Amino acid sequence: MIANLGLNRLLWAVTGGLSVVAAAAGVMMPGLYDGLVSEELLPGALAQDLISVLAGVSLSVLAAVARPARQRQQLLALGLLGYLFYAFGIYVIERAYNGFYLVYLAIFALAFWSLVYGAVKLRRNLMAGARLSRGLRIVSASGALLQPLMFYPLWIVMLLPLMRERDQIDSLYSIFILDLAFIMPAFLILAVLVFRDQAVGLVLLPALYVLGFTLIFSLALAELLKPIYGTAPDLPALTAATLLSTLFLVIGGLHLFRLELLPQTQAPLPDPIKSAIATGS
Repeated sequence: MIANLGLNRLLWAVTGGLSVVAAAAGVMMPGLYDGLVSEELLPGALAQDLISVLAGVSLSVLAAVARPARQRQQLLALGLLGYLFYAFGIYVIERAYNGFYLVYLAIFALAFWSLVYGAVKLRRNLMAGARLSRGLRIVSASGALLQPLMFYPLWIVMLLPLMRERDQIDSLYSIFILDLAFIMPAFLILAVLVFRDQAVGLVLLPALYVLGFTLIFSLALAELLKPIYGTAPDLPALTAATLLSTLFLVIGGLHLFRLELLPQTQAPLPDPIKSAIATGS
């Protein structure tokens, strides 16, 4: 599906390898975020690093096994790149100035440009032949549209008092930037394209569901890790994150594995034209 797959695989391998190193350091070195991440956010940092290790390993494996005919694996890789862009973007924007900050910057940049390059290199003949049943297309597009409908109002309501009071918060402002400028527009655009049965939406939306699942599942995991830091899980937050991540997993999985990716061949020439070519006139 992706042209120039060799270069893409190299980018995936480098991004995945750096992610494993940086995230594993966060897991194994508890003091890495001292003075940089507030205590109440440490469960979230640990959960994110654990998921990032798995995402980095998975991306590295996909870089090793990806082949032109294994099209769904390539879409999974694009989704993992999106997750790593978001996860390490948080550390970059939140100014986590520890010994790995330059690595965070490298992953942030590599993941973004690898994602852009991979999307640009999608083969048009396969894109044009993408098919998905009408019922599943509506379900998938509706699930994607739910995200901007939910998070745009939520984040804007939280931003308005800060804007009114000219207040600068010390943490988690990266979520507003990444969600409002990147993730929610992507969900909105691809949802509209899938509703309209456009090939680019049909192909790329499963990758966005991979991103969404990994991000939201890390929030659920953070709640489960809170007892390590002496606090109790927030059951409503755990339930909401679990349900939303399950929704991403189910809809994204169905979309990915029911998606038909057949190359579109050139249409046959009309008989008069073929006859003219054959006679040389």
